[in-house]
Amino acid sequence: MRTAYSVETVRAAERELMARLPEGALMQRAAAGLAAACADLLGRVYGSRVVLLVGSGDNGGDALYAGARLARRGAGVTAVLLTPERAHAAGLAALRRAGGTVTGVEGAEDLIPRADLVLDGIVGIGGKGGLRPDAARLAPVAEGSRAAVVAVDLPSGVDADTGEVRGAAIRADLTVTFGTHKPGLLVDPAREYAGSVRLVDIGLALPAEAELEALQHADVARLLPVPTGESDKYRRGVVGIAAGSARYPGAAVLAVAGALRGGAGAVRYVGPAGDAVIARFPETLVSDQGPKRAGRVQAWVVGPGAGDDAASVAEVLAADVPVLLDADGLRLADAGAVRGRRAPTLMTPHAGEAAALLGVTRESVEEARLESVRELAGRYGATVLLKGSTTLVADSGGGAVRVNPTGTAWLATAGSGDVLSGLAGSLLAAGLRAVDAGSTAAYLHGLAGRFAADGAPVGAHDVADGIRGAWRDVRAG
Repeated sequence: MRTAYSVETVRAAERELMARLPEGALMQRAAAGLAAACADLLGRVYGSRVVLLVGSGDNGGDALYAGARLARRGAGVTAVLLTPERAHAAGLAALRRAGGTVTGVEGAEDLIPRADLVLDGIVGIGGKGGLRPDAARLAPVAEGSRAAVVAVDLPSGVDADTGEVRGAAIRADLTVTFGTHKPGLLVDPAREYAGSVRLVDIGLALPAEAELEALQHADVARLLPVPTGESDKYRRGVVGIAAGSARYPGAAVLAVAGALRGGAGAVRYVGPAGDAVIARFPETLVSDQGPKRAGRVQAWVVGPGAGDDAASVAEVLAADVPVLLDADGLRLADAGAVRGRRAPTLMTPHAGEAAALLGVTRESVEEARLESVRELAGRYGATVLLKGSTTLVADSGGGAVRVNPTGTAWLATAGSGDVLSGLAGSLLAAGLRAVDAGSTAAYLHGLAGRFAADGAPVGAHDVADGIRGAWRDVRAG
């Protein structure tokens, strides 16, 4: 499990560790890891040209000490001091002793285009609200140069705790972060600015519960339902799908496709698209009598392509089994009925649907994804899977938010979300907790999309077909 911790938690752990170490030892650990990462990226350190963008405080100190290490290995290192009067004095002295040079911000625009590597030590994890004007001027210069850009702990200008980017920010090729990941490194839009992320262990003692966690293959493998010799189709779970309409029969077909590949023993379909479902998946148990008369299920999926079928949504919400609400189901569901449910509820909105539920703009959701998913989960008393470039899963009871590390931009295609809903619903029926069903489904779905695309466009049916391969890959370790 990959974890991320808030700035407050990291600061507390740093203070506790520094109290037990000689003065400056923690910064030297960070600088050593940072310099090693820069050297790996450069390949050949001797003769390379390195520009340090140095702000005030410890972040700038990390950059200066790392620059000194590179200078001792033969790199030509120049530090651009954005706030000379507040530069880290000991780090600056170390750089000068190693042969590095220093200049003001006025020389940076000439130096950066000629550099092989630019080290961003402008603002640390406590920075808020984007870059100040002098630094903001350098962000596009660094991005447009041929230099590799390395961020110290976090790209300057992004919010470490929320992943928000309010104003200009440095766009890095590599971020070298210390002690633990920060939420902003895993959540868009900030994640896009981080590039690849390299974690340097500096010995922090961190709490058991993180702010954010990302499942890895081994975590997903432990959660996947696997039948035993005593299993039958009912013990494996039966998932009901109430989806599709005369206008959108394909949504039903795709939701059933995801469900059939999700590990449940059987799929019951209820709705007007029964002929289309049976034609594609004859193993489906089809009914046109409504959810109440469909027969026993262990979980329901309701909403994909449902049009205005509010009655089916209400019937499903009244059932005493886990329910996944998606697409039209999110619009048609009574908020009080969702909050009043005793069985688990998993809601799977995209940013536009989340915005409608919260009464805000889509842009505000996309700018503050972490805050939005937590707000939705709390407001509806449900587990919420917020789809998008960074898929997040938040539980109504609080705790760590799950962030999905798999996927590809090719998944932004019609019907992809219907497949995800069916897959997650099947995992609910197999007995997984809502937060586990949502995050496991997102992981497999993202992996399936990546495998199916392989760098080329895909349709939602390709993603559904790729789930088996993703499942095998996870189980193989």
